Amino acid sequence: MLGICRGRRKFLAASLTLLCIPAITWIYLFSGSFEDGKPVSLSPLDSQAHSPRYTASSQRERESLEVRVREVEEENRALRRQLSLAQGRSPGYHRGNHSKTYSMEEGTGDSENLRAGIVAGNSSECGQQPVVEKCETIHVAIVCAGYNASRDVVTLVKSVLFHRRNPLHFHLIADSIAEQILATLFQTWMVPAVRVDFYNADELKSEVSWIPNKHYSGIYGLMKLVLTKTLPSNLERVIVLDTDITFATDIAELWAVFHKFKGQQVLGLVENQSDWYLGNLWKNHRPWPALGRGYNTGVILLLLDKLRKMKWEQMWRLTAERELMGMLSTSLADQDIFNAVIKQNPFLVYQLPCFWNVQLSDHTRSEQCYRDVSDLKVIHWNSPKKLRVKNKHVEFFRNLYLTFLEYDGNLLRRELFGCPSEADVNSENLQKQLSELDEDDLCYEFRRERFTVHRTHLYFLHYEYEPAADNTDVTLVAQLSMDRLQMLEAICKHWEGPISLALYLSDAEAQQFLRYAQGSEVLMSRHNVGYHIVYKEGQFYPVNLLRNVAMKHIGTPYMFLSDIDFLPMYGLYEYLRKSVIQLDLANTKKAMIVPAFETLRYRLSFPKSKAELLSMLDMGTLFTFRYHVWTKGHAPTNFAKWRTATTPYRVEWEADFEPYVVVRRDCPEYDRRFVGFGWNKVAHIMELDAQEYEFTVLPNAYMVHMPHAPSFDITKFRSNKQYRICLKTLKEEFQQDMSRRYGFAALKYLTAENNS
Repeated sequence: MLGICRGRRKFLAASLTLLCIPAITWIYLFSGSFEDGKPVSLSPLDSQAHSPRYTASSQRERESLEVRVREVEEENRALRRQLSLAQGRSPGYHRGNHSKTYSMEEGTGDSENLRAGIVAGNSSECGQQPVVEKCETIHVAIVCAGYNASRDVVTLVKSVLFHRRNPLHFHLIADSIAEQILATLFQTWMVPAVRVDFYNADELKSEVSWIPNKHYSGIYGLMKLVLTKTLPSNLERVIVLDTDITFATDIAELWAVFHKFKGQQVLGLVENQSDWYLGNLWKNHRPWPALGRGYNTGVILLLLDKLRKMKWEQMWRLTAERELMGMLSTSLADQDIFNAVIKQNPFLVYQLPCFWNVQLSDHTRSEQCYRDVSDLKVIHWNSPKKLRVKNKHVEFFRNLYLTFLEYDGNLLRRELFGCPSEADVNSENLQKQLSELDEDDLCYEFRRERFTVHRTHLYFLHYEYEPAADNTDVTLVAQLSMDRLQMLEAICKHWEGPISLALYLSDAEAQQFLRYAQGSEVLMSRHNVGYHIVYKEGQFYPVNLLRNVAMKHIGTPYMFLSDIDFLPMYGLYEYLRKSVIQLDLANTKKAMIVPAFETLRYRLSFPKSKAELLSMLDMGTLFTFRYHVWTKGHAPTNFAKWRTATTPYRVEWEADFEPYVVVRRDCPEYDRRFVGFGWNKVAHIMELDAQEYEFTVLPNAYMVHMPHAPSFDITKFRSNKQYRICLKTLKEEFQQDMSRRYGFAALKYLTAENNS
């Protein structure tokens, strides 16, 4: 205790000294600067020019005084350092429940001070730093369109969430594609104290479509101009970010810069770090007008309320119309128009220190924005080359970006303690369901998996497909993990129709998949394959959740429920479309069965016809699927009859039947309680039968299972007795649920199970 008191006395003494010495010094200077009631300059030259009483003695006195001033200033700097150390040791600094504020590095409002600030790094005097309250909501606006931009947004959001300590409200101006992807992602991410609102970018096209734009961002690159009109009228300020931004600090520091705006300053921008607006990049290079080097609009602070009062809409439109008469089009989208407005109205801009937008395009001055890692705040990959850009420190920047790219997003689901969160119905329901489970139950982990919300990124790669106009189109549906990627190219070669795949991956594996797909000519040539990433969480493989995700996101009337280890026969896609018409699937409840076979050989000359397949069966090169280990799984298909069948034939449901079927897209989902290995397809076929689906075997269709190493889940099933006990318990509970849903008709399932 005595040590603490001494520490406090030292801290108080240092504080009083720091305050008193400058005051005494300047009183002394003030009193000594007057002679006969007239002010006297500290400069000897000025004094000689204006005061007749100037003498040699008074010159020595002034010089002595200047030396003393410098000594006092040096003492002040030493005391500040001492005070800083005292604050770091002070037991009076708490991180508990007190309302904490976050300060910003000292910003500047003019280029001269900005350059001085860059030289000095990010240090600043604490007393001059504006603050952001702990639970103050920070508003961020992002324009996002298409599949690739949606992936970029996720990395940006991860970098913001990693550092943030404030509630966030994202305002996403998105097209229909990005909204579908990101709405699902945020809904399944379930990050506390994060709110997301969407604004239809397609409805805003008419606002900017009259502006010709050569930039690769297209029409969406102009939409930041209309944010004052698009965002809620009661929203006063917002940080606007490009999708190719990575944060290296808490975004609250940038939000705090709003407090430094003065007068009519309504735009916070970093100076452009390339020579683009200087107009000397090549012969006849003619950029839009700009103030000096111009400003980069990858990071913008917008004071929306003041901009609306200034009639921003009218201001930028008139400027754009005037400049387009001579320029004909924009080269850098909204950035050209922002700079043209600022050229005419320089008072609008508050110049941010350049570490708030370190621009990594070729031939920029970005290296002048930092001297150390701690100086970095925001990295902007604003070159079309992105990660391949030329920069002396690009390897460091690339690694920082890849850190967030591959970072486990589930770890960002952390609470902001002390900040009230808006009630989330989905989260509350989930907590209620989990609270009803018995944690002492030996099958608790199995039961919990049914309610686990897995973060889901739909359409991870570009998808473009219009279903056939005759309403016979069929999508192949499957799920896979990283160890089955090698099957993708083969399936694409066998099936030319649309495919919907759910991939169970970690964040790092998702990036490996992306690189694998982008390096494959086969996969890149196919735009009708929807890849939906379901991120890993928990200890079981959620096979039926994956199937449901893939089923839910198809655009065709029918779907072929397959598995990733099967290769469909050549021409199966067209054959199924003809069978849809032949069996009138549109108006009947039918499940068309595609007979399944398997090979034990890793190298197989795939049968090109039914006759060739029958020959391989007779030779022992092929077998009916699971003939050696689980005969009854496919026995009801009646392979003996199929050998000679020329027309579709009906079969009846039997216990443990699990064929691969083609059904309408409105068929029931798979039951999520079954995870890993065992009963996941059996339960679904049982439900189809309970809903009176008719099982019809197609006589000229087949699929072949390719060999692979046993999965981790089947290994657990075989080696873990408790796993098998829990699976048996889940089966019994499923059958009881079936009895409750379907009544007397479901009794046959209990009877069949007892007899099997």
